[in-house]
Amino acid sequence: MKKQTVQMLIGAIVLVALIAAVVVYMPNLDAQSLYNWFKDNMGYTLIFLLMAVESSFIPFPSEIVVPPAAYFACSGASHANINVVMVVVVATLGALVGACVNYVISMFIGRPVIYGFANSRIGHMCLIDAEKVEKSEKYFASHGAVSTFLGRLIPGIRQLISIPAGLARMNFFKFCVFTSLGAGIWNVALAVLGWWLSTFVAEPDLYAQLEANNKYLTYAGFALFGVVVLYIAYKGLKAKPMKTK
Repeated sequence: MKKQTVQMLIGAIVLVALIAAVVVYMPNLDAQSLYNWFKDNMGYTLIFLLMAVESSFIPFPSEIVVPPAAYFACSGASHANINVVMVVVVATLGALVGACVNYVISMFIGRPVIYGFANSRIGHMCLIDAEKVEKSEKYFASHGAVSTFLGRLIPGIRQLISIPAGLARMNFFKFCVFTSLGAGIWNVALAVLGWWLSTFVAEPDLYAQLEANNKYLTYAGFALFGVVVLYIAYKGLKAKPMKTK
């Protein structure tokens, strides 16, 4: 095993341990309790760690991290001395780190499991074999950048899109670039919500307003996804100019 590969695996294990430590020290996974805990301990480090948790294999709502942080950064109603631009940057870095955890774990653990199943009798009964898995990997290798970018915009898919990227051994640099772009757009949308709420919502009413507007975040995610898909479809279907002889 190459030295770089070993370092990536060790790094993923360390990050998983950090994420697990954050989860252990969290209050019971109740949204109201998590919001209160985050508000009382707000800072760049916690934003980074919680967004890494949200972007990894552990289900966690980013909606109770970035919007409140942006709200307090814009309103100055918190003891935490934070800047809204840095909130987006740190949240995006955290999302990238969490996605890299999924990528590395999928590459080193998930891939052997998938191929083992494909080569098994049960896999063959399900009409799956190693050749089909290889074809799917080649497809993701060719179209993985777009899939990764779009996946970061879809609620419920954001945390999972890095798994097939790892299984297909997508180019790691491209994976990081398109994950960062997608996560950055999503975090900007969350930060805009926090800024907007800071213009008219009192701090005691913030959690209720976040709950009330949560569905619009989902709509925004699908809307962004739809716009990008339409653009890609337009570019793909646009007639190429005829070559003159």
